[in-house]
Amino acid sequence: MEFLQRLARFLDRPLFPWKKLIIGFSLANYFIEGFLGYRQYQVLKKTKVPKVLEHEVSQEVFDKSQAYGRAKAKFEFFSGIYGQIQNILFYQFDVLPKLWSFAGNLLVRFAPARFSGEISQSIVFVLSFVVISQILSLPTSLYHTFVLEEKFGFNKSSAKLWITDKIKSLFLTFVLTPPILAGFLAIVQKTGNQFFYYLWVFVAGLQVVMITIYPIFILPLFNKLSPLEEGELKSSVEDLAKKLKFPLSELHVIDGSKRSAHSNAYFFGMPWKKHIVIYDTLIEKSETQEVVAVLAHELGHWKLGHTTSLFGISQAHFFAIFSLFSVFINNNSLYADFGFHTVHPIIVGFLLFSDVLGPTDTLIKLGMNVLSRKFEFQADEFANKLGYNAELARSLIKLQIQNLSTMDADWMFATYHFSHPILTERLKALNWQSTGKVEGKEKAKDGEEKIDVATATGRDEL
Repeated sequence: MEFLQRLARFLDRPLFPWKKLIIGFSLANYFIEGFLGYRQYQVLKKTKVPKVLEHEVSQEVFDKSQAYGRAKAKFEFFSGIYGQIQNILFYQFDVLPKLWSFAGNLLVRFAPARFSGEISQSIVFVLSFVVISQILSLPTSLYHTFVLEEKFGFNKSSAKLWITDKIKSLFLTFVLTPPILAGFLAIVQKTGNQFFYYLWVFVAGLQVVMITIYPIFILPLFNKLSPLEEGELKSSVEDLAKKLKFPLSELHVIDGSKRSAHSNAYFFGMPWKKHIVIYDTLIEKSETQEVVAVLAHELGHWKLGHTTSLFGISQAHFFAIFSLFSVFINNNSLYADFGFHTVHPIIVGFLLFSDVLGPTDTLIKLGMNVLSRKFEFQADEFANKLGYNAELARSLIKLQIQNLSTMDADWMFATYHFSHPILTERLKALNWQSTGKVEGKEKAKDGEEKIDVATATGRDEL
């Protein structure tokens, strides 16, 4: 505690160029990612199928996958420039203090007197910031959905559905932000220098609440969950859950196909009551035992304690962040350099503090990706030991092809960006032996099954 106070005094230096430092961090991060993106782009220009996949992947599919990867890389490059321009203009033209004053003026003009004060003004400030950010993100969001994804056959969303989703998301933000932010700020205001302990407990409790209400109130706003029909798949999944002593409560199918052709499967819930959700696209494009193999991998994360470990790491991370925030919360030089000379709003301090932590966030992301890739190998091996070696390998290949995911990667780019090992690494770890082209299953219009050599799209990460 005393160390944090000494550090706070040391960092509060008059005329310290915090703005230049934060902009410098942002630009440095952009150029590093640009350099890594350039390295990956050279890999995406290759025309030869990786040797381990040459019997499974046709030249046509590989070429399309490479084209999709290059298109995404170009999009990320230009959207990154767009984002950097926004950040620099926000800081250089002191948008934050102007937006803070705007929020205060709105309250004075339209809100009753009892809503005056920092908490109310912070809520209006954050919601205004969210609206502005949403408006500024519309061009890139539209292009990504209706140009990039549409071109490669992934987008299933109509303009009406896209707009409806945006409105629903904004509605949720306006409903959830006020109580959460009010609680956050009230804790900081009323608990003094020890606020980070209480803030940590508050956020941990909030996570539990969100896990509870998400399937009941939030998910149904965007997707329809239906019970998985009786049959071989349901019986196989239930048998797998029983074998692993997984506390399965409900087994759902989600209508992911109404927005995208991408596939997914996941579980969520409290430790004693779990829900498994399978995308309809995954069921449609996969054999029954391949779907079970995917779930064996996912439940492997649970059985091996990966979800618990990641939750523990996230809690430690939150505690570290809130502890360090106590160092910056009263930093006069930080506030002043961004135009806040007479007021020091807590929420603004937290936003600026988050920007100061930019370089450490990069290192944490790198470390978490290394750990995540290790966990993925372990979950693959878990499914392998359950007897799903061939099924998991076929599913990985099929989903990779269906999704046009990157089939090769620059090692530096993959180390920094990828939370999952690339397909060739996973197949090697599974000792996969090629058996020829991996085919995808589709339902024909007459209801009969037809075979299609991976023309669908699947999950980007498994």
